[in-house]
Amino acid sequence: MLHIYAGDGKGKTTAAVGLAVRAAGQGLRVLFVQFLKGMPTGELESLRRLGLPCMWADAGEKFLFQMQEAERAAYLAKQRQCFRKAVDAAADYDMVVLDEGLDAMAAGAFTDEELLEEIEAKGDLEWILTGRSPAKRLADRADYYSHIQSVKHPYKKGAAARRGIEY
Repeated sequence: MLHIYAGDGKGKTTAAVGLAVRAAGQGLRVLFVQFLKGMPTGELESLRRLGLPCMWADAGEKFLFQMQEAERAAYLAKQRQCFRKAVDAAADYDMVVLDEGLDAMAAGAFTDEELLEEIEAKGDLEWILTGRSPAKRLADRADYYSHIQSVKHPYKKGAAARRGIEY
């Protein structure tokens, strides 16, 4: 099945982590893969401490929109390499979480077509995707689709991201 947590609100990754922990608690084998985040996040450290395997496509110190063309190409190549490693390993798991996978696709690291081919090829596997907005084909294919909307967030008042809360 395909699960999507999308939207502009806070909580997409948190929902995916919660589902991964629940699945692991029931004996499912879970792989957690994180794209586009420039530092090892609190959720990855927590999942590792629980014994869940994690992959991280180090995004570096800049945001995508701050990169020059050559930097962007190298950055996306690194994200694509992480995607390929994840789908190659997927057969060993019951659930694969592609955190920020929707945004990695939107940036051009891999395509929705490539992902859909992998979903179909891997058979009975739970795929979890987070990010801003899914491509229409993914949204149509999703078995679960939760849209998380930001109603209020301290960032809108200029507050910086806080350790343990936003990362």
